[in-house]
Amino acid sequence: MSFNTFGQMFRVTTWGESHGPAIGCTVDGCPPGLPLTEADLQPWLDARKPGQNKFTTQRREDDLVRILSGTFQGLTTGTPIQLMIENTDQRSKDYGDIAQSFRPGHADITYHQKYGLRDPRGGGRSSARETASRVAAGGVARVALAALVPGLKITGYMVQMGARAIDRARFDADQIARNPFWCPDPVAATDWATYLDDLRKSHNSVGAVIEVTATGVPPGLGAPLYGKLDADLAAAMMSINAVKGVEIGEGMASAALTGVENADEIRMGPKGPEFLSNHAGGILGGISTGQPVVVRFAVKPTSSILTPRRTITTAGDEIDLVTKGRHDPCVGIRAVPVGEAMLACVLLDHVLRDRAQTGGQRGQIG
Repeated sequence: MSFNTFGQMFRVTTWGESHGPAIGCTVDGCPPGLPLTEADLQPWLDARKPGQNKFTTQRREDDLVRILSGTFQGLTTGTPIQLMIENTDQRSKDYGDIAQSFRPGHADITYHQKYGLRDPRGGGRSSARETASRVAAGGVARVALAALVPGLKITGYMVQMGARAIDRARFDADQIARNPFWCPDPVAATDWATYLDDLRKSHNSVGAVIEVTATGVPPGLGAPLYGKLDADLAAAMMSINAVKGVEIGEGMASAALTGVENADEIRMGPKGPEFLSNHAGGILGGISTGQPVVVRFAVKPTSSILTPRRTITTAGDEIDLVTKGRHDPCVGIRAVPVGEAMLACVLLDHVLRDRAQTGGQRGQIG
């Protein structure tokens, strides 16, 4: 299986399977001389790990990350950083009944059609467990960004569960860490808890929309044609398990706006140009404007549910299948730290590309 690497100058290659002995990643391109220990990465993995409440899978994984290479005396050396996370709570027997069946909504059938074989234990490489490796790599990217772009801040949160969206008028960033849904609207968070608990008990699941923003992004990241910042962001978010749609700024809603409404007007401020709105999501012509970068992605409902679904076996027999095991009733909850990590990796990659091409030079205004 090829294509396990993303990024150009900051490159991440993930490895391992959901029910193998371990998962991890190799991070290449991290600048040398940065302070980096496991303690810098563990908080991000703790935010993503399963089994933290009744609204996520009850698989119990400590997700302890180990740095195997790429540092010396607590500093990055500029060589590849190898990160490993052991799997400690696999229950492969849960998947014995589906070894010869295709779970509807999963990658089982496409893996079989492409490779002629697959690892049925938790989905193997197609499992959302792979995203722990991305979060670890994102932790490395955050350390580098803190040194290269001081003041840059990345924040993710859920803005919609099923058809129930937050009220932007109640947006309170302090609420994000105070509920299990990363929700900035306390009223919506309370509503979602009841809604999701009922779905979980009825053997059902639901999708979600995640928004991730980056403030303090310098202008000039990205390239006009085939290195667009928004194109790379869209690809990164779409590569996350279960993601079926990505938007930048107004996204699909921009189709309903007029040119007068959509154009982000500009005035001169005391420190340079100031935009009067941010419909573009901080990116114009593939290049960052200096405004907050705003990206949203839609996560489909968890396909593994206890309600029987019609499918077929590898022999072509038609069956009704119940997917057993431990699964998230709303996989979007744990996708928030993953979206943050992918944004961090893409931004660092573009920071390094820009330094290589322009040396950080910028056109002067005013």
